[in-house]
Order: sequence, then C-alpha cells, then structure tokens
Amino acid sequence: MIARPVLATVVAAGLATALSAGPAHAQTVRPVFGPAGFAGVKLGVSAKAAKAGGKIRLKMAGGPGCSGWDLKAYPTGRDSVGLYISKKRGVAVIFAPKGVKTKEGIGLGSTYKQIKKAYPKVKKAASGYPYVTVPGNPKAYYSFLIGKGKVYEMALGLHTQDCVN
Repeated sequence: MIARPVLATVVAAGLATALSAGPAHAQTVRPVFGPAGFAGVKLGVSAKAAKAGGKIRLKMAGGPGCSGWDLKAYPTGRDSVGLYISKKRGVAVIFAPKGVKTKEGIGLGSTYKQIKKAYPKVKKAASGYPYVTVPGNPKAYYSFLIGKGKVYEMALGLHTQDCVN
C-alpha cells in the first residue's frame, strides 16, 4: 500500500520537472546543409524525382541546360533561385539559405578563418573564392563567396555540375 503513494509522488515530481523545463527545450531545428543535399532534396536526382518529393517549385525555365528552382520551405527573392537542376546531371547546385550550417558549423556570416579551421584542405578557385570537397561526399563541393570578410553566399554542388561557374 505504501508503494502507490510513493510512486505517485515520484511520477508527480517527474512531471513537474518536465513541465517546468517547458518550451526551453523546444527549439527550431534547422536541417544540416549537405553533405548529400538539403531540406529533402538530394544532389544528382533528376528534375522528375526532385519534383515528386514536393519540396521544390519551378522559378525559371532553363532552356537547353539548367532550370532554376526554389525550395518551398526556403523561398528566395525575385531575382534569385535556391537551386539549379541540370538536364544532364540532375540537381546540380543548392544554395544555402540564411540560418543553416554545414555539419562542421559553417554558414552565411562565417569568416575565411572559420572555413579554414573547419576545412583544412580548402582551396581557392581561379576567381579567388574558397571551395572544398564536402567531407563524406567526394562527388560534391562547398563554395563560399566572401565579401567584407564574411560568407554572403554558400553553395553545395556536384563537381560535375554544368549550371554555374
């Protein structure tokens, strides 16, 4: 007979603790940018497969080569796109929206010093912008456009992509 009140006290104490923790534990979790894709869209999948997932919408018809799309959960401004899909390569390049980061913690606003620390094998393209093969995905790269000392655009792309330079 004693076990029941003790159990009730323990359960009540546990419930009170859980309730007092409340919303502090409920945080918005952003998906990780890379290594194989972002927000349910994978690099290399065809336009048909990417559309079937229901996570993208056409923004700019592509003529013979590539078309521009937006991630429905992360729409871009009027004159930009969230990703490019190549007729030959499928999803070729995905651009990082604000607030997301790579598994290594790099995102918009990061510095070159932070990139170098996260990716010691980072290289500079002929344009001067840093890029690195994605850890865990040798078919892909991250590229970083830096201005005023901080990343203002970041992309995840296939090394074989044929949409952007």
